[in-house]
Amino acid sequence: MAVSRISAQRWTAAALVLLAALALHDAWRLRQISRTNALIAAGTPPPTDDAGAPRELRFAQAYARAASGAGEAALNRYAALHADDAIGRAARYNSANLLLRQAIGLRASTEPGQALALIELAKENYRQVLRSAADDWDARYNLERAQRLVPEPEPSDEEPPDLQRNAERAATTMRAYSPGLP
Repeated sequence: MAVSRISAQRWTAAALVLLAALALHDAWRLRQISRTNALIAAGTPPPTDDAGAPRELRFAQAYARAASGAGEAALNRYAALHADDAIGRAARYNSANLLLRQAIGLRASTEPGQALALIELAKENYRQVLRSAADDWDARYNLERAQRLVPEPEPSDEEPPDLQRNAERAATTMRAYSPGLP
């Protein structure tokens, strides 16, 4: 019985050490998250190289840039986050919204032709969001709005003209053509 008592004490001690390690890890993560939230709340400008910054902070910085009117900088920030899963979907969705807003602004300006490329980029971003999350109704709705601005070309049911029929016409059968013979 002495062996089992010592064994139980060792297992209990090991479990307590493991729980303490997990508690320390959770406390460290909580501290990181609270620091990130404080940076987001303070609107701290991003450092020049923030590749090591948490994804949430980079997303919030991109959102703040978009809200302040720095569209190109926001699009670049969002593009860096596209590879992630949930944050990547949100970044693609926000990128598409930003592109669609810019396109609507361009359509109302003196250069409406440039809006076409932005609308197509927005539609592609919405489609990528829907590929990863088909139940995203906001992306579906905005894709529908983008398609109303620039509808997809409908495939024509007409057959292409028969080019072989005219391919064998000789120069002598053409009207008003003189080969210049003596």
